[in-house]
Amino acid sequence: MQQTILITGASSGFGAMTARALARAGHKVYASMRDPPARGGAAATEMEKFASDEGVALKPIALDVTLDASAEAAVRLIVSEAGRLDVLIHNAGHMGFGPTEAFAPEQLAQLYDVNVVGTQRVNRAALPHMRSLGRGQMIWVGSSSTRGGTPPFLAAYFAAKAGMDALAQSYALELARFGIETTIVVPGAFTKGTEHFHHAAAPADVERTALYWSGPYAGVDQQVLKGLTALEPADADPADIAAAIVDLVAMPHGRRPLRVHIDPADDGAAVVNGVADRVRAQLMERIGLADLLHPTA
Repeated sequence: MQQTILITGASSGFGAMTARALARAGHKVYASMRDPPARGGAAATEMEKFASDEGVALKPIALDVTLDASAEAAVRLIVSEAGRLDVLIHNAGHMGFGPTEAFAPEQLAQLYDVNVVGTQRVNRAALPHMRSLGRGQMIWVGSSSTRGGTPPFLAAYFAAKAGMDALAQSYALELARFGIETTIVVPGAFTKGTEHFHHAAAPADVERTALYWSGPYAGVDQQVLKGLTALEPADADPADIAAAIVDLVAMPHGRRPLRVHIDPADDGAAVVNGVADRVRAQLMERIGLADLLHPTA
């Protein structure tokens, strides 16, 4: 059954791969980008060409998750064209890499704004319509860093992703009685095939950064990156994230898991999340709200 899907942050990486895979699976996909004309409009043009060549329903649209008006305009466009919005995929995100102390507070706020507050803006725009349908699906692209191994110099990103994960868990409970099902997709540290690390923000305070790189932590930044790369199997493929999301959309309503881990390096997040999610479910049962663990059919 064709679904109308909005995915944020679809200009590259997981987002672009997922948008194409969902369109190939027969869905009507709106692939949103913060600024479609950026870099000469290459990302949007490439996606339009893909849609034409493949004969699929895939449309790039503008959506800046840091602006309320942009989120609202994107959802209005989708509903006016397609008549409905069935699936919302929170994929937009940004990474920071470097000594935590050297990041300006405003930089942490900016990363939090994109990774966490941005999802709230899109939810407030989309949920009134999705709730009116009485059935829907929300997918959050998280990170194994929220509960798996956490190497140094990624704290700004890890903190934002942890905030997003917490928000997703609460939304899952609060949307269940509206028939909206939630899944958190948990990728590991894919170091190849995306531009995630390449586009990471650097700390603004270069003097403090230099004190780390020239002092006792000299070379540790490269050791982190090389170590993560070494843990990643040679056949690790970020397209597996897209394939997992296609499978989630195809699953019967009410049967989708709260989490799906795709972590070739196996950093332990699946184990820790398994315990935490079980404790969460047990608490819901103890306070008489077990029905919130699954959407109303």
